[in-house]
Amino acid sequence: MSRWEAIVTSQPPITQQVTFIYTRDLATASAFLRDKVGLQLALNQNDLCHIYTVAPNAFLGVCVNREPPAEPGVTYSFVTPDVDSMYETLKARGVEFEAPPTLSERFNVYSCFFRGIESYRFEIQAFRNADWPAPLTAS
Repeated sequence: MSRWEAIVTSQPPITQQVTFIYTRDLATASAFLRDKVGLQLALNQNDLCHIYTVAPNAFLGVCVNREPPAEPGVTYSFVTPDVDSMYETLKARGVEFEAPPTLSERFNVYSCFFRGIESYRFEIQAFRNADWPAPLTAS
């Protein structure tokens, strides 16, 4: 039995994932996710939260229903097989990166970071560890 089969057979299924971050300015935050990062709006929740599609079953919501933290303690990672192309694409759209992509030997990932909405930290990453599971595909 695979790790995934063990998870899905031991509890009710988790079929999607949404992470919410917070902003004071929904229009500016949404423009950043749409125009700079290239995400598609999945749902507008009465102009309190805009939820964007990140991957087929993964979403990022940006909301104004609470104050953003003074120092966000989360890094939101976009996992892609082609970090260099994603870096160049986002850079061409005006995203300002901390540095070009590099290999972290400590974590065995190839990645780069940028700050976005309310100083949240975003990462573009490719795992180099063979134990990292491949994306699930529709059957």
